[in-house]
Amino acid sequence: MLNTTPYIGRFAPSPSGPLHFGSLIAALGSYLRARSRGGKWLVRIEDIDPPREIAGASSAILTTLEAYGLEWDGDVLYQSQRLDVYQAKIEQLLQQDQAYYCQCTRKQIQAMGGSYDGRCGQLPQPLTQGAIRVRNTFGIEHFVDQHMGRVTVDKPFAAEDFIIKRSDGLYAYQLAVVLDDIHQQITEVVRGCDLLEPTCRQQSLYQLLQSPAPKWLHLPLACAEKGRKLSKQNHAPAIDNHNPQASIQAALAFLGQPAVTAESQVSLMIAQAVAQFDLALVPKQSEILLDT
Repeated sequence: MLNTTPYIGRFAPSPSGPLHFGSLIAALGSYLRARSRGGKWLVRIEDIDPPREIAGASSAILTTLEAYGLEWDGDVLYQSQRLDVYQAKIEQLLQQDQAYYCQCTRKQIQAMGGSYDGRCGQLPQPLTQGAIRVRNTFGIEHFVDQHMGRVTVDKPFAAEDFIIKRSDGLYAYQLAVVLDDIHQQITEVVRGCDLLEPTCRQQSLYQLLQSPAPKWLHLPLACAEKGRKLSKQNHAPAIDNHNPQASIQAALAFLGQPAVTAESQVSLMIAQAVAQFDLALVPKQSEILLDT
């Protein structure tokens, strides 16, 4: 029987700075995958960590996507507008004893061997403040990536009761991203290989929430040097909105895709890139060093 579920992909940047070449790889890769499958491509702004956010970055990101011909479907979703949803789910998990408060420090966790041992969840009198951890009863250790194949993580990492709300009151990425992907009915998540390990935690959370998980497809990371991906924290330069053609060609080459010839108009470049997109040509290594 043919799968008739419509394809829905997404790009979900955090507004901690302008888009750089590494961001473009994730945006373009997810866009080409979605459009080549006749699907929708959504944009979500992951703005739930105010200390890391830069004023004006959200609008600058959207302006850059438009300059690069990456047109999204529907309205942009801002995580900051869904805090009540995250809190309601946390309260439900606490009431069902599927989550608990924890006050262990990083130093204490290091003394446990580097992985949290769940001790706060075993207290006879539960704590009522601190960080909130989920009872990770599934502890999924592996998943199948649509491009990278079978991915396995260390058992202690997979089994750890991970944080879903920080002690400073901010909601953790793992919870927010899963609830948002469920809400937006994402069928496949295309993103960088820096999120390979967290995918197992997200798989466990999907199981806990009794919701079907999307498929996963991770792309190589653009790195300035081995083990050091391009990032806003590493002050990677912003891509040029006024001359997107060169960056588009460079990103296509990075993804192993053939060059496009219609350089006179960005929209034509993107349309040609969609038409000739071939996932099999994308390199399978987790990171690629850029020529400097």
